[in-house]
Amino acid sequence: MMRQFAVIGLGRFGSSVATTLHDMGYDVLAIDSCEERVQKLADHVTQAVQADAKDEETLKALGIRNLDVVIVAIGNDIQASILVTLLLKEMGIRCVIAKALNDMHSKVLQKIGADKVVFPERDMGSRLAHSLVATNVLDYIELSPKYSIVEVVVPTRLVGQTLRQSELRAKHGVNVVAIRRGKEIIVSPGAEWVLNTGDTLVAVGANEDLLLIEQED
Repeated sequence: MMRQFAVIGLGRFGSSVATTLHDMGYDVLAIDSCEERVQKLADHVTQAVQADAKDEETLKALGIRNLDVVIVAIGNDIQASILVTLLLKEMGIRCVIAKALNDMHSKVLQKIGADKVVFPERDMGSRLAHSLVATNVLDYIELSPKYSIVEVVVPTRLVGQTLRQSELRAKHGVNVVAIRRGKEIIVSPGAEWVLNTGDTLVAVGANEDLLLIEQED
C-alpha cells in the first residue's frame, strides 16, 4: 500500500517536501494557517487546507491519524512546532518528522518523541522527500531541479548482473559513476562489472529515472 503524507507548515522547506512527494506520485495533505500559502500550493498537492494544527479536533477531522508520516515544518514558531509534534505523537501517528531551528530545539523535539529531526540548512526538502519513500537510498544530492546523484543499495533484482545487463544506462539513462563494496570504492566501473548483494551504487541521472532504481524492490 502506498504511504500517505501530511506536511504541516508550508514555508519554503515544507512546500519543497510537499510538492516533491506529490510529484513522486504520493498522496499529500498540506496544512498551514496562512490562506495565501495554502492557495499557492493547492494545485501541487493532493489536498491543501488552511487550519490551526495546534487544535487536536481539527487534526482529527482532517483524518491525520490515518496517515503514515507527518512532517512538522513550522517556521520560526518553536512553541507551535513543539506543541504540534507532541500532539501528533499523543494521537498515535507512527512517524513524525520535525524541522528544528537549532540544536536546543532539536533536543526538545527528540525528547517529546519526534521520530526524526531535520535541519532545513542540512536537509533540503526534496532530499528528505526522496529518503522517505526510497528506503534503500543512502544519500541524495540535487544537482538541479531535474537531475540528481543518489547513493543507493543495489536492488535485489540486479544482483548477479553486470552493469551492461542491468540496462541502467541503456534503458533508464542512469550512469553509475562509482560502486562501493565494503571498504573498497570502484570509480567508473566497467560495463562487465558484476553487481553483488550489499553493493552501493553512486548513480547520476534524471530524477524520474533514478526513482525507478530507488523503488525497484
